[in-house]
Amino acid sequence: MTRRRDVLRTGAVAVGGALAGCSFLESGTQPSESVGTEPVATGFTAPLGMETVGDGRFLIADQSGQVYQVDADGQRSRPVLDLRDRMVTLNPGYDERGLLGIAVGPNFAERRRLFVRYSAPLRPGMPDGYSHTFVLSSFAVDESFQADPSSERIVLEIAEPQANHNAGSITFGPDGFLYVGVGDGGGGNDVGRGHVSDWYDRNDGGNGQDVTENLLGSILRIDVREGAGGNGRAYGIPDDNPLVGRGGLDEHYAWGFRNPWRFSFTDGRLFVADVGQNRFEEVSIVDRGGNYGWNVREGAHCFSTDDPGAPPESCPTETDDGTPLQEPIVEYPHDGDGVSGISVIGGYYYTGGIGPLAGRYVFGDYRAEGTIFTASEPDDGGLWNLSRVNLETASGDPPGPNLLAFGRDTEGRLYVLTTGSGGPEGASGAVHRLVAV
Repeated sequence: MTRRRDVLRTGAVAVGGALAGCSFLESGTQPSESVGTEPVATGFTAPLGMETVGDGRFLIADQSGQVYQVDADGQRSRPVLDLRDRMVTLNPGYDERGLLGIAVGPNFAERRRLFVRYSAPLRPGMPDGYSHTFVLSSFAVDESFQADPSSERIVLEIAEPQANHNAGSITFGPDGFLYVGVGDGGGGNDVGRGHVSDWYDRNDGGNGQDVTENLLGSILRIDVREGAGGNGRAYGIPDDNPLVGRGGLDEHYAWGFRNPWRFSFTDGRLFVADVGQNRFEEVSIVDRGGNYGWNVREGAHCFSTDDPGAPPESCPTETDDGTPLQEPIVEYPHDGDGVSGISVIGGYYYTGGIGPLAGRYVFGDYRAEGTIFTASEPDDGGLWNLSRVNLETASGDPPGPNLLAFGRDTEGRLYVLTTGSGGPEGASGAVHRLVAV
């Protein structure tokens, strides 16, 4: 099995047990369909983020630390931004650190700031024994699409206890605020160094369930407009964030996540994929103030830190203060017939005209093997209906076997970002557009 399994989910341990009425089989796995692929840009190491910047141009984030511009003439050889001298040294065999996300704001044409999420060495004053620093910052970009390395503005830094579960997605919502994915701190089970206690005494640890001690295991929502900061922060807090005026850290928008790997908005709905421990992968539609369950459960199933291989048959469906644990819209296992895999890769709800994708949430798994998945919303609620979609080569070389991310351009067309490597090495990374066949 490819080592990238460890990159997205190091420390995985088998689990069992289920909540009543929650099974991937009930989501209605459908027969396979097909879409085509055509290459757009190649030669990356591990492309895992795409942002459109207008006029048919977009930016690609490469885990190795560079941001590249791609336009009608293909990929520019000179990177827009190179962060390698600011990052930790990556393990070429596998690594969950690196350049993990990029975003441009809705006013990019005027403000011209590129936001980036990368892994830096541990800063002075951070806890001894921690792994590295989560960095969210922005850079000025000129009219020729070159970033000024001296223009970096640090927005947020977080001490990361372990090297894995770093999430990395950042995106601007329709409200103009920046949404930031943060993993649970790494290791396994959400326990150990840097993992605090929570309300669920049956399980140790619980950054996913904690909202008072740190920002780990959550989706954050912050205001990064000029002049929005204050009180020692380089960002502002939206007044309607769920914990403003209540107990907890104001940056939290939603919590209960293990390793949210890619999220996106469509028609105001926030779709978040969360990588599972060892047994189940999940996708949720995330609402303000929602709690999505980790580490009380994995997907829609109970979870045990003491015995992940034999979790309890039952577990809470709400916190001790009555807040419900939200159900996913998608859950699939790591083996068995139908849709399965090892590390979910979040995508987009597709509103275009390619038949097998139209009106469905399009996503996939790291172990792509020439396929992606779709989920269609049922009329009666509950888990969405799943389909496997085969990728056929419409032109050029096919995508790599390992799926890292999806992209969407201003016309709503979708892209797959893949690699042939199990870690951040080589030049097998590629970007392909999905087309009808």
